[in-house]
Amino acid sequence: MDILILAVVIAVVVVGALGGLIVGSRRKKQLPPPPPAAPDITAPPAEPHVGDEAETPREEPRRTVEEVDLPDGSAPVVVEEPPAEAPAIEIPEPTAGRLVRLRARLSRSQNALGKGLLTLLSREHLDEDTWEEVEDTLLTADVGVQPTLELVERLRERVKVLGTRTPAELRGLLREELVALIDPGMDRTVHTENETGGPGIVMVVGVNGTGKTTTTGKLARVLVADGNTVVLGAADTFRAAAADQLETWGERVGAHTVRGPEAGDPASVAFDAVKEGKEMAADVVLIDTAGRLHTKTGLMDELGKVKRVVEKHAPLDEVLLVLDATTGQNGLVQARVFAEVVDITGIVLTKLDGTAKGGIVVAVQRELGVPVKLIGLGEGADDLAPFEPDAFVDALIGE
Repeated sequence: MDILILAVVIAVVVVGALGGLIVGSRRKKQLPPPPPAAPDITAPPAEPHVGDEAETPREEPRRTVEEVDLPDGSAPVVVEEPPAEAPAIEIPEPTAGRLVRLRARLSRSQNALGKGLLTLLSREHLDEDTWEEVEDTLLTADVGVQPTLELVERLRERVKVLGTRTPAELRGLLREELVALIDPGMDRTVHTENETGGPGIVMVVGVNGTGKTTTTGKLARVLVADGNTVVLGAADTFRAAAADQLETWGERVGAHTVRGPEAGDPASVAFDAVKEGKEMAADVVLIDTAGRLHTKTGLMDELGKVKRVVEKHAPLDEVLLVLDATTGQNGLVQARVFAEVVDITGIVLTKLDGTAKGGIVVAVQRELGVPVKLIGLGEGADDLAPFEPDAFVDALIGE
């Protein structure tokens, strides 16, 4: 039994010794990793000088800190910017006789009416069919139904009395009747003299797209050309850049522009414009209102509010309605609605050079009972002219 126990102990010792040898041999085989190799450090390339290729730095003389001149710090260095040049103030073209100078531009688009009527009246026999063609020609030119019937009736009577009709006689006859239809006795002066002794107050109204803000700027040029000092009120606060547009027009003729925040209260801007106009002793305050759609009742009420607020300073001297002549009879609908909100005192017809519907002058005067005072005959800055019935009719029927 003792021998067996001794054999087991010897076996255990032998196995333990063999295990230790195996583990030791494995540890000797796993060598530690080699240390990382140091990276090669390459000197950065030297910056090239002007006209040189990249190269190693060259020895150059250097100054010490004591040799460098430093500012003493007594006063900051101020860089003076050149003063902004004020825009050159233009001298507008005189308004006297301006329509005569622009008559050729008007006649190019209006001669169809005058020549058509002269051709019809020159026929040897003026039967009912001919007179119906005369009526159609006048209606096509937007003269209006009632004025057309009156004109045709007078022409029939005078042609019957005249008997023989030479071209010169017909032209003179037609000219007289058209001038009478336009009513030369209406006062077409743009009134700018306030009874209170302050500046004259002119408000410009109209729908979107009629060229109202542009017309307001051109009207400022007309007033300046006639010797007035002008303050502009940019009360069109709903249209983006409307105030910028009006201010640009004012700067060109030296007119001061009063403006407010975008989408602000237009009545407040109009009030401030009149106030500043008084303080500056200006001759005229010209207020540009928003181009309100005549179908928007709320906006039309806002226009009435602008008028009431302005009249807290003084009564309005002029309320000018801007109409696009190319809209024809549709412009009469606009005119009627505006006349119900504010007391229209005059009409400005724009784009009259681009339409053959010159009869709208007659129709709108009949509709509102107020005169056409200004007409627009082009895109130029001085293409807004005081309306002169004789010169207008001469342009219609030609020489």
